[in-house]
Amino acid sequence: MSLDPLVSEPITDPLALYRGRDAIVATDLLAAAMVHLDFFTWLADHPATLGSICAHFEIHTRPTDVLMTLLTAMGLTTISGGVFHLTVRAREHLTAGSPWNLTPYYASMKDRPQTLDMLKVLRTGKPANWGSYDPQAWAQAMEREDFAGPFTAAMDCRGLLLGPAMARKLDLSTNKALLDIAGGSGIYSCALVANHPHLRASVFEKKPVDRIARESIAKRGQSEKVSVIAGDMFADAWPTGFDIHLISNVLHDWDEDTVRKLLAKSYAALPAGGSLLVHDVHINAEKSGPLHAAEYSALLMNITEGKCYSIGEMRGFFGELGFEWADYQPTSVGRSFILAKKP
Repeated sequence: MSLDPLVSEPITDPLALYRGRDAIVATDLLAAAMVHLDFFTWLADHPATLGSICAHFEIHTRPTDVLMTLLTAMGLTTISGGVFHLTVRAREHLTAGSPWNLTPYYASMKDRPQTLDMLKVLRTGKPANWGSYDPQAWAQAMEREDFAGPFTAAMDCRGLLLGPAMARKLDLSTNKALLDIAGGSGIYSCALVANHPHLRASVFEKKPVDRIARESIAKRGQSEKVSVIAGDMFADAWPTGFDIHLISNVLHDWDEDTVRKLLAKSYAALPAGGSLLVHDVHINAEKSGPLHAAEYSALLMNITEGKCYSIGEMRGFFGELGFEWADYQPTSVGRSFILAKKP
């Protein structure tokens, strides 16, 4: 077996370790609904749509959507015709009046900071982890060396497994040049060119991450095939001359309007027949799971403006812009890619 991690894979499956980090606040979201809203007692007598739930509890659509996906994935709610119902498990263990009600057990978590954070997100619709919230706070933080360096290193560590796993599943035989949008350290581009030697790639990143990317790419010996273009994916026109775009672990940080704007930029910059590759954690079309994706979505909801988007939502975004759905495949540790084509 090759010792180069760009073209090899570990013997063991680290999904449980990824999930330990990615699911870290999901229980706090459950606790917020249980002890602060008494959500399950109400839903037991009032099966409701997502909009009705938001209206009754005066909570926002994005976090409530994440909550309901999590509860469905946990086997606590079901959905039929757009209406949510409690399962028998939830009725027995999460509603007032049941002899097996666990709400008092969870009440000890009521004032836990992370549980209060989740309540705040539900009520405001905004991330909880910035005291003075600015819609571009995270993007601005990435312009600081003290934040950009450690964050990029964390994503590079993750990408060293995810990038090669994605690359092995892809047929890029007809592609020549890939643009890696907000590609961080360049790990995904490096993995793709290592597994598809005919391909060249460029990482489109803002300062100071562009410098971090160049250094990381050089350390991996891929500077001849992977370049870096400095630029802002929001403010700048996307470079042309590429027949495939990669957007990896980016869309989940942003709300639906921003996702649409980013995908529209891709459509505008791609040539006819070009491809868009979206690599991320995706919720299934029914929004019933999988559980690890629903748990990760709770974390993203808490710290960003986004969430894990469902296959159905992605189909909708693509259809609005004119992209044609081409492929969907799972890769590794709960991740997957979607491939779309510009006609």
